[in-house]
Amino acid sequence: MTIESPNLRPIDRVVQFVERIAGITLGLVTLLVVASAIGRYGFARPLPDAFDLSRLILGVAIAWGLASVGWHGTHIKVDLLAQAVGPKARRWINVFAWLVLLAFTIALTWKIGNRVEAAMGGGDTTMDLRLPHWPFFAAIWLGLVAAVFTTALRLWRVLRDGVDLGEFDGIDESLLEDQK
Repeated sequence: MTIESPNLRPIDRVVQFVERIAGITLGLVTLLVVASAIGRYGFARPLPDAFDLSRLILGVAIAWGLASVGWHGTHIKVDLLAQAVGPKARRWINVFAWLVLLAFTIALTWKIGNRVEAAMGGGDTTMDLRLPHWPFFAAIWLGLVAAVFTTALRLWRVLRDGVDLGEFDGIDESLLEDQK
């Protein structure tokens, strides 16, 4: 959770922007699915393109969420090996893990970039409203570009500061302490 403050560093402002996009798009998907279900089951009139739009917007939310994960390191992780070794070996395991994530994110960004180009040239549209797919794919691609940026910054922090993968594991306890 990002705390509002006028004294945020530029990177914190960027991360806050990324998190807001992820949250807003996830909220849009939720509203769309609920409205479609109410329309379909309550009034026998589903929203046009609700399925297509919900899956496309969910893709946007996932891509921008991946950018948030790239900065915070709050993804699911199994660190049994990392916890069994000393601090120096653990640091290199963390570096390797972040390098793998960065390589995956770069490859995914490249492939989605190709998909954006194909969708722009192919004229893919939704079934009912004939909305073009490419703006959604472009938003997904931008989220992945942000994920490459945040993951690379996180890798740099691991290399420079030795930031551990478990940095945010106790966030719930610290939030409870702040509320007292």
